[in-house]
Amino acid sequence: MSISFRLIEAKNIGIVIPLVYELNEGRISETLLKERFQEMVEQNYKCAGIFDKEKLIGVTGLWFCTRHYVGKSVELDHVYISDEYRSKGLGKKFMQWINNYCQSIGCNSMELNTYVNNYPSHKFYYNEGMEIWGYHFFKHL
Repeated sequence: MSISFRLIEAKNIGIVIPLVYELNEGRISETLLKERFQEMVEQNYKCAGIFDKEKLIGVTGLWFCTRHYVGKSVELDHVYISDEYRSKGLGKKFMQWINNYCQSIGCNSMELNTYVNNYPSHKFYYNEGMEIWGYHFFKHL
């Protein structure tokens, strides 16, 4: 394994589609994911990946904004590592890389949402020093 962490250029955003499709268990078509990611890269969005040589094996979105209660912030979105690469310490290393990158561009805080029944992720994020501050509410329009 030759692991690296890096931002994915907007022009190459399509490489994340297979992993995000897997993450969503096929509930969102690859065509719709492509459309949405093309729109996302036009906004305050970047995408970071974990690579084994040149193979993308992990991904997270990074949404940047300024929040009244913490200043410049990053929200992690769709954090995912391929099954065969889990439990090898890559998640911890990826979070450290994200933390260092976001601090280097002036972010004061990091936030994310995780599903309430995804207990392994809760333990992982607690171990990464994150705290639960609230609930994420959702409504289809």
